[in-house]
Amino acid sequence: MTDLSDLRTLTAGLNAAMYNWSEEGVRKELNAIMAKDMVVHMCHPFGDMPGDQYYESVLAKLHFSLPDVEKRPWIIMAGTDDHGDDWVGIAGTYIGTFVKPFLDIQPTGHLAHMRFHEYYKIKNEKIIEIQAIWDIPELMMQAGAWPMAPSLGREGLIPGPATCDGLQTGDYQHDVSTKSKILVIDMLTAMSKHPEEPQEAMEMPRYWHPKMNWYGPAGIGTGRGISGFRHWHQIPFLMGMPDRGSFRDELTYHFFADGPYVAVTGWPNMKQTLSHDGWMGIAPSGRMITLRSLDFWRIERGQIRENWVLIDLLDVYRQLGVDVLGRMRTFNKARATGSIPIMSEVAL
Repeated sequence: MTDLSDLRTLTAGLNAAMYNWSEEGVRKELNAIMAKDMVVHMCHPFGDMPGDQYYESVLAKLHFSLPDVEKRPWIIMAGTDDHGDDWVGIAGTYIGTFVKPFLDIQPTGHLAHMRFHEYYKIKNEKIIEIQAIWDIPELMMQAGAWPMAPSLGREGLIPGPATCDGLQTGDYQHDVSTKSKILVIDMLTAMSKHPEEPQEAMEMPRYWHPKMNWYGPAGIGTGRGISGFRHWHQIPFLMGMPDRGSFRDELTYHFFADGPYVAVTGWPNMKQTLSHDGWMGIAPSGRMITLRSLDFWRIERGQIRENWVLIDLLDVYRQLGVDVLGRMRTFNKARATGSIPIMSEVAL
């Protein structure tokens, strides 16, 4: 049986190398823990790739654009899913000075932040799969380059857990972890009853703390309390895609938990039809879409107090025939492009 307490520390060297980033250091730590046949599933536009392309195709691009970039995790958890697979889930923020274009997003010359949710599937103490969503729209918004509809929720730098205990340590708590996972699964089961059944069928006050925070991706934004979650995310989401949950049998879910923290992935883990207006200003197309979402929940006294959600929204737009980055590049024709020189010393 896997020692889940030790599993949490598997990426410690890599996380440390990405905090004091050097290409040599990050490559060394990555090579030490990745399996030879590791596969990487990144958010759009990066896509899927073998592990030996991960640094050059993804990480190097971030380091080039933010040369002083730091990886700052605020959740590190581990667990075994119902299929017997071991996972490490990490959420946090990449921060650094944005001085060179990233995916053609024009630099600001200022501190920039980009939330990440990254899941690592582990076998024999090696990473065999990475699933990662970076909140690229968050970076676009800081650069004034988001070309789509404004968010209904509040945008900004997303905080880590209010309890400051997201970096799980100590012995793995099997009983607490199991209860946390069951609570989240029960909540999702109840939530799937609506809109076919009345709103009350979701029993939201039973599962969600009255001071809950739902931290959505940039493009949707954050909602505070059940009312904020409903108005700024759930109602528009269900209005646009009322068949949510109708295709769950076609998807595979991976839930894992660590103490009060629960995570889930499916890649994709949602499938539904954009049949009506209401969601993110997108016109109804009647198209079936899939959504990749990497989620974290924190349980407090038997209720969900915080929920961090990243959805690969750029991939959603891609499925609908909208090239968000291409649209941004059109706007860039009227903007100055290129790098921003930052002097090491400023003359007074």
